[in-house]
Amino acid sequence: MATAASPASGPDLLAPKQSRVWGKLSRSRAAWIGGSIVGVFVVMALLAPLLAPFDPNKTNFLLIRKPPSALYWLGTDELGRDILSRLFYGARASLMAGVVSVGIAVCVGVPVGLAAGWYGGWLDIVVSRITEALLACPFLILAIAFAAILGPSLSNAMIAIGLSAIPIFIRLARGQAISVKAEDYIEGARAVGVRDSVILVRHLAPNTLPPILVQSTLFMAQAIILEASLSFLGLGQQPPQASWGAMLNTAKNFMEQAPWMSVSPGIAICLVVIGFNILGDGLRDALDPKEA
Repeated sequence: MATAASPASGPDLLAPKQSRVWGKLSRSRAAWIGGSIVGVFVVMALLAPLLAPFDPNKTNFLLIRKPPSALYWLGTDELGRDILSRLFYGARASLMAGVVSVGIAVCVGVPVGLAAGWYGGWLDIVVSRITEALLACPFLILAIAFAAILGPSLSNAMIAIGLSAIPIFIRLARGQAISVKAEDYIEGARAVGVRDSVILVRHLAPNTLPPILVQSTLFMAQAIILEASLSFLGLGQQPPQASWGAMLNTAKNFMEQAPWMSVSPGIAICLVVIGFNILGDGLRDALDPKEA
């Protein structure tokens, strides 16, 4: 009985580290700065109906391409719509694309990667070869291909981004599984007859979570850029709904007449991407077991 209890306590090594991780996060300047930037855009997205001063889709042909003013802080677009209001609603599309696409990639890629790394053999060979073939294709090209097949819409764009990211998380989860399953407590659990399903759920998955969490945060930035790219190409959010990429696509036609149309969505994309990257760096430092 004493021998069986020892390996079972192995995965609980994460529990004593939680206070240390939270302490490092609270002291991490990168985590605070990145989290604050991301938090601002999350509030923008959630409270868009309350924060937007005007209906983002309401046109006014008497106010076409008006420069920033006291009433229209960021000016108006080619249809007389308030750019600030559309910026708030565009944050919804971008953040939703990031969250949903990362969710798809994690929910599909992580279990497949863990299974391949744990069981090995023919399963690992098949999964690895398919993953390598997909990773050989440029990420943007793969996402555009999926989006073109599924059709232009925000939901299809999110699915396309998620499908394109699955190989990334498969490779990460597989590598973590191969590393963790060689630990002594895993070997001990297998030696006393603990079922594979229990080891996978209670021991293996929790110990591979930190790098997957960091990768998810960093990939959020890529997903937002990709959603803006797909919307810019007409494969994402469809008019008249607001999207930062679609706003840039329209603004490129009026760079000389109305340069303010491109400034705000471009800055918004840059800031939210920087925020997620800084937050990911902070999480990586806090979750790295090699750091003191």
